[in-house]
Amino acid sequence: MQKIFLITAMAAFVTVANAQTDLFKGLERFFTTPESYVVPFANHPPFIDGNIEDNAWKNIPWTNEFRDIEGASKPIPYYPTKAKMLWDKDYLYIAAQLTDRHVWGTLTKHDQVVYHDHDFEVFIDPSNTAHNYFEIEINVLNTIFDLFLSKTYRSGANVLIQWDCKGLKHAVNVQGSLNDASDEDTGWTVEMAIPYSSMERHAPRENDIWRLGFSRVEWEVDIIDGEYVKKKQANGAVLPEHNWVWSPTGAIAMHMPERWGYIQFAPANSNPLPTFQMPYRELQRQYLWLVFHRQQEYRGKNKKYAATLAELKIPAKVQVDGKANTLKLDATQQQYILTITDADGNTQNIIHEGKVF
Repeated sequence: MQKIFLITAMAAFVTVANAQTDLFKGLERFFTTPESYVVPFANHPPFIDGNIEDNAWKNIPWTNEFRDIEGASKPIPYYPTKAKMLWDKDYLYIAAQLTDRHVWGTLTKHDQVVYHDHDFEVFIDPSNTAHNYFEIEINVLNTIFDLFLSKTYRSGANVLIQWDCKGLKHAVNVQGSLNDASDEDTGWTVEMAIPYSSMERHAPRENDIWRLGFSRVEWEVDIIDGEYVKKKQANGAVLPEHNWVWSPTGAIAMHMPERWGYIQFAPANSNPLPTFQMPYRELQRQYLWLVFHRQQEYRGKNKKYAATLAELKIPAKVQVDGKANTLKLDATQQQYILTITDADGNTQNIIHEGKVF
């Protein structure tokens, strides 16, 4: 097996001149570097049975362990979680390991809201537009909740629960005993093979980059009369769940595709794997998202969008990776489009709904 390297994210995502770093003040949690992972090509695809110890997964690197969704300001999760990936011309393969002393689940019907149990979740934005993305959730009973979103919840999501990931292969393996509160378990593992055809996508090309998020929902439980019961607060309400993720979003909100990790599809038989390099276009996008967040703040205070960059205290001229770029805002009170352009004519846009193109 070829030697495989896990690619870690850069230490700093906002690569701007010192004089411009104040532009991001108060928003730093939204501009930490997302995680990244170079996905090896599967010459021999895994058999999807929940057992992730087979040869197909041998020597394939793990992601970094999951962290709290809000980032470094929150405690390290008390149970480790990690994942690994492979790809071929038909499927994106995912394996995950979830440590847990008490493995339990209750939901058994397809498209029940699986995150009411402990679960493992996959979010995929193949186009990297922060729109038109897919979500697949699975619990320990191998129950699937899959959905398509044309845009994010913050922009008035149109959620299509009727979407099914046709051809999805999925399995769970429990290391311990399921729904038995009398003992302690080791955890559970997940395997998935997600067909590109279910997302109406062709197979990725070598070195293509997609955005992908992993999340784990974990509820704190008590054992009462030999049964698992979600812990409650003093007022009787259920204690909020923990959200542990591969690439923190900076807020208790998983539906922020621009904050998900980067996955790069490695060429077949590449040895060593290519090193992930943050694309220049992604560095440009920092300013698109900067304006997006400042407009969100402005609208929250003024019930309308700012008409000019000056109202947001953002200059029209910025530096991106040492290159001069120009920002242009066209706005009404209810909508806007922002364009960033460099001297070479590289242009990107964002609209008020958070779609990048």
